Amino acid sequence: MPKNLREYLEEIEEKYPGELMKVEREVNPTKFEVTAILQHLENRKRFPMMLFENPLNSKGQRAGISLLSNVFASRERCAIALGLRPEKSGSELSLLYAEKEKNPINPVLLHKSHSPVKEIVKTGSDVDLFEYPIVRHHDMDSAPYINMTVVVKDPDKDFYNISFQRTMLQGKQQLGIQMGFRHNLAIAQKYEARKEVVPLIIVVGHHPAFYLGSLNILPFGVNDYEVLGGFMGEAVRLCPSETWGDEFLVPADAEMVLEGEMIPWERQAEAPFGEFTGYYGPQRYFPIIRVKAITHRRGPIFQHVFVGHRDVSILGGIPKEGGLLNAIRGIIPTAKAVYFPPSGQCRFYAFISIKKTHEGASKQAALTALAHCDFIKYCIIVDEDIDVFNDEEVWWAVATRAQPAEDLDILRNVKGSELDPSQTREDTTSKLIIDATKPLNRPFAPRLSIPEEVMNRIRLEDYTETQKVRENAFRTNRKR
Repeated sequence: MPKNLREYLEEIEEKYPGELMKVEREVNPTKFEVTAILQHLENRKRFPMMLFENPLNSKGQRAGISLLSNVFASRERCAIALGLRPEKSGSELSLLYAEKEKNPINPVLLHKSHSPVKEIVKTGSDVDLFEYPIVRHHDMDSAPYINMTVVVKDPDKDFYNISFQRTMLQGKQQLGIQMGFRHNLAIAQKYEARKEVVPLIIVVGHHPAFYLGSLNILPFGVNDYEVLGGFMGEAVRLCPSETWGDEFLVPADAEMVLEGEMIPWERQAEAPFGEFTGYYGPQRYFPIIRVKAITHRRGPIFQHVFVGHRDVSILGGIPKEGGLLNAIRGIIPTAKAVYFPPSGQCRFYAFISIKKTHEGASKQAALTALAHCDFIKYCIIVDEDIDVFNDEEVWWAVATRAQPAEDLDILRNVKGSELDPSQTREDTTSKLIIDATKPLNRPFAPRLSIPEEVMNRIRLEDYTETQKVRENAFRTNRKR
């Protein structure tokens, strides 16, 4: 069976039932009820996938379809999506991503009649965005938003680029779109220079590997449909669109695809909107999208990501880890691991471990990372004995191996994220490199350790059984 969202949900429900929570009760996504439930769970340090089976649409009526959220809020679930066991969600996941990014698979073309996403087709006056359970996330959001992947096609070289972008519900057949200074915008500007509208689609629901692969940091001009094949471990199945036919191909196994035209010269106020930073993005004038067609499976699963929370953070972090590991190993072959921790929204902190073979390698690794990912503000380089997936170990290395006067470097007036509220200059930021590796040119104090032979010989269970009995008795007495 070709990989799709339903197959993934079935796997999770069968093998890891605690990872999927279903809500039968009616919820209103436009009245913050969905995100309130997610926030309550987050406050209790719980991050399950949530399948809302009876959401209302933007008219306040039963949508008749389900709504899925929080898919990416766990590294373990992302590991499962890419074919790993959940316990392999640390460096193994980053390494696997790095390998998949280098092994594209060409897509295959299906006829519409064999494409699940074409089971229901709506065009013209039948298109009504208000029929769907589009989520309004935070209290100052200006409207409900669809925040899934937008696909555009380069008009010159015919490659497809895919990235997550927010689209604001503005009317029955109209969305507003914010495009950051990245590949999709570069393609859109080509159409605008020709005074042409920009054909695009929005993929609302697919296998998680599809979305993880779409956030690669490969060079401009790579065909993302081919890259996604590598991540899914099979060719992505495509079919002709309703609006442009064979000129624009869409994912055949998606839950839903919106086809539209972005009109660069028609702009409306867009935002405020709660962004990945945990703050609201400012209101600006951005282009509109005229939605021309909506196609979907029967009983589609309408997917969104919980922006500003772990669902978005982890989704954005894992691809950067894999992509940067590939880039850094091109310069420093002994690079071991890269981690974007949630404490930095999986964007602003980059923890990198290397096996240091010469002085200067740490700075080379950091500069390579900064050159390949403009989100990074703080780049910390540590030795291979430090677990970068453990914030406490990384900051211990900073505390004990770095000297502020010698091991910190500040770069000024560098491109950053336009959504970073701390920036004082438009679209530029300062960046900090911390070299928390041990020097090679002088002796350095060894880490504390217990003899390995003793650690292997001593089994904790042999010495703590009595304590377990006492703890169980204590809990039993408390219940009484």
